[in-house]
Amino acid sequence: MPTTAKKRAKAGYMISSVAELYKLHPQTLRLYERVGLLKPSRSQGNTRLYTDADLERLEVILTLARDMGVNLAGIEIILNMREKMIEMEKQMGEFAQVVQQELSRVAASYPRERAPRHAIVRATPKAMR
Repeated sequence: MPTTAKKRAKAGYMISSVAELYKLHPQTLRLYERVGLLKPSRSQGNTRLYTDADLERLEVILTLARDMGVNLAGIEIILNMREKMIEMEKQMGEFAQVVQQELSRVAASYPRERAPRHAIVRATPKAMR
């Protein structure tokens, strides 16, 4: 990301700019904040500042509201579920990595000549042993 984009993402966009960009009334953005759908940061002068992440979230909100006809309560539920799914995906990825590391560690501790035999025995029905 270019330096100016990083600065802009940290500094944020004012409510008037966001409202104009998305063709919204500023009161709509205030409503989204009041019901907890958006949480813009504040400047020292208490001006709302929307980051790029806030704008991405706003785009999801607008898609759900405008294109899919979802009400605000439904949007809140969907966004909460989405956040939980993202967190679960992250945890599953971390768990899979730990399991893979443990499998590699265990495989490395077995002598090479014994590993194939064990695999064959496990795959063979008991009646054939």
